[in-house]
Formats: sequence, structure tokens, C-alpha cells
Amino acid sequence: MRFLLIIIILLTAAVFGIYGGIQYTYSKRIASFNGGPDVALVLGASVKSRKPNSVLQERLDAALKLYRAGTIKKLLLSGDNRTVEYNEPQAMKEYLMEKGIPERDLVLDHAGRRTYDSCYRAKEIFQLDSALIVTQGFHLPRALYLCNRLGMNAVGVAADTGHPARWFGSSIREIPATIQAWIDITFRKPTPLLGKHEKVF
Repeated sequence: MRFLLIIIILLTAAVFGIYGGIQYTYSKRIASFNGGPDVALVLGASVKSRKPNSVLQERLDAALKLYRAGTIKKLLLSGDNRTVEYNEPQAMKEYLMEKGIPERDLVLDHAGRRTYDSCYRAKEIFQLDSALIVTQGFHLPRALYLCNRLGMNAVGVAADTGHPARWFGSSIREIPATIQAWIDITFRKPTPLLGKHEKVF
């Protein structure tokens, strides 16, 4: 029983050590950003009836603000499109075009099924060396960890407009998600769905 308790304590310490290290290191790369990469990588989230949910809408509104300010010139919209009926990138595109962003400045990644895939494909398929990652603050340290470890010089802008209860719950879910990201980078190194190179510019 004592041995099992020691194992549990050590595993718990390892989990929070990894999570805390990634949070501490990559939270330094989150800012109210006024210059740098010309491309924003906007990470997908759920859509319903071809409309972004509130989480995704926050990300798109933050990207829209950066575009209108002239901080970025192109937006790479990365999300899940694993079935004909479900298409996050297209919903993101339609939302931003309704807000006035021209289609020529929107690039779609239809195989960003998870954050790891979006970062991997941004580097390997879209050949980005740097990008401004747009997502919520609770998600950014993991996203920045993945993108930077996969070869990009990535910085982030937090797309947060409140909702503290949702933020708390999402932060709790980020603990296992961050450990999974660390396992993917350190051990598994999975290759997502790839394809031909595509140009952003």
C-alpha cells in the first residue's frame, strides 16, 4: 500500500511538473501583439449548423481585430473537416468574409483535427516558419508548445472576452491535454494527414 502511494505521488508530481513547466515557459510568449509574423494561425473549435460556437467566434473576432489593425496580412484557418457534413474551416471562412475580410486573405486547412495536427501541417504543408497563434488563453501555452517544438517560431494572442466559469473548466481539461501533447512530442511523434504543399502567400 505504501509503495502504491509513493508511485501515485511521483506520477502526480511528474504530471504537474510537465504541465507547470509548459505553462510557465510558453505563457511568456502570449501578448497583446503589435508586430511580428504576417500570418495568424486560427485554431478551430466546434460549429453547429455551419456557425461557429462562442469559443470559435471569440478566436475569429480576435483574428479579425488583428487583421483590421494591419498586424497580420493572411489568416490560416485550421479545423476539422473529417466528414462532408462537418466543416470548421469553411464556417470560419464564411464568418470572416461576412465581416469584410476578402477571400484572397483566407487560407483553409481542412485537416486540423487537433492542435498537434494544425501546428504540424502549418509547418509541413503550408511551410510557415513563424505564425501568430490565435486561441483562448487557457489553450495558448499548449498550442505554443506544440507549434514551437514542431519547428515554427510561434507567438500568441489570447482571444478571451470573459466567461470565467468556462475558462476554469477548460483550464482543468488542459492538464491531460498538455500531458498528451508532451507525450506526442517526446515519444509518439505521430504524423497527421498530409498532402501537397500549399502557399499562404
